[in-house]
Amino acid sequence: MQLMPTRIKFRKSQRGRIKGNATRGTYVAFGEYGLQALEECWLAARVIEAGRMAAAHHIGKNGRLWIRVFPHKPISKKPLETRMGKGKGEPEFYAAVIRPGQVLYELSGLNDDAAREVFNVIAHKMPIRTRLIRRRHGL
Repeated sequence: MQLMPTRIKFRKSQRGRIKGNATRGTYVAFGEYGLQALEECWLAARVIEAGRMAAAHHIGKNGRLWIRVFPHKPISKKPLETRMGKGKGEPEFYAAVIRPGQVLYELSGLNDDAAREVFNVIAHKMPIRTRLIRRRHGL
């Protein structure tokens, strides 16, 4: 089931720009390994769900997966072959605004090779470049 907000204050939002690197959510907080974004993008809810489903097939019962991003931003779109004007289009889907350095998924309960394989499967679903990071102990 795709992620989406249950209640939103405004139905439509402006597109905006993605400037700078992520300042929050940049380190592994829950699991042992994390998948970190290296580029900025809007990550659609269906892409987040596709990554979760692909990972679920490879993890099995041993590991645990955390999704660290949530699609808050409504993306609107006008119907095909519609003339310009007559207002903004209806919300089509929800997306998460991703900045470079943000952790997308976290994983625990697997060894290094298995975690690398799971994140490789997830990374192939993503529209951006990503990298695998580990939890830093003893800070």
